[in-house]
Amino acid sequence: MNPPLTSPAGAALALLGLHKSFGPAQIIRDISLTVAPGERVAIIGPNGAGKSTLFDIISGRCAPSRGQVWLAGQRIDGKKPFQINRLGLARSFQISQLFPTLSVFDNLRCAMMWRQGLGYNFWRFLSSLTDTNARSQTLMQQLQLESVAHIPAQQLSYAQQRALELGVTLASDAPVLLLDEPTAGMSRSETTQFMALIDELTRGKTLLMVEHDMSVVFGLATKIAVLVQGELLAFDSPDAVRANPLVQQAYLGAVLSTAEPTKA
Repeated sequence: MNPPLTSPAGAALALLGLHKSFGPAQIIRDISLTVAPGERVAIIGPNGAGKSTLFDIISGRCAPSRGQVWLAGQRIDGKKPFQINRLGLARSFQISQLFPTLSVFDNLRCAMMWRQGLGYNFWRFLSSLTDTNARSQTLMQQLQLESVAHIPAQQLSYAQQRALELGVTLASDAPVLLLDEPTAGMSRSETTQFMALIDELTRGKTLLMVEHDMSVVFGLATKIAVLVQGELLAFDSPDAVRANPLVQQAYLGAVLSTAEPTKA
């Protein structure tokens, strides 16, 4: 039976019967889930489970072979990434997508300008963008990057680049955020600090994140989606997923049953 051509009422994001194949290889197999406004969903699974492909489908980097993606009641599968961003979904990437030679402040200001429709305005001085500059300054302070405001992005530490990447994503003011392995490559202390930053700056927004660090998953997520070989094995609360014997057997085993959340 084909999924209905309507999104579940009130859903921030809905995936309906998603499939994705590359030639004979089936990467995503009949995934359906609904995310309510304000929920924080961690997508976990072993390497090759289809997590990045699922993010690519949601954010418009590739189209599903079958199925639908709905964002706040609007169907978005098949749309371009910039169109989806304008409808209210922003994504960060595992590998930073920054302007390397621009300063921290200018990276944030560029993101703010694009959201405000000023991306191709050549006839205004940047100093005249009072509101944009003020918003960029405030976000930079929230990201704890004020001390490196005029440093080119390529000269930042890895943790600072990840914080700036988060800021560029937040600058769009999108209500739905996709974070792709936000703490990958960080030390334990950096991860703890960055978790607190994510927790504070994404409050009230709908958050989906691909993450391998179980302390981050259990510290931030209100729901966990478990992917195994392209299929959705479980989608439930952290406690229910932790106790699910199928999840333990297929993926995390003793790691899941003993993982404790790091406090954000």
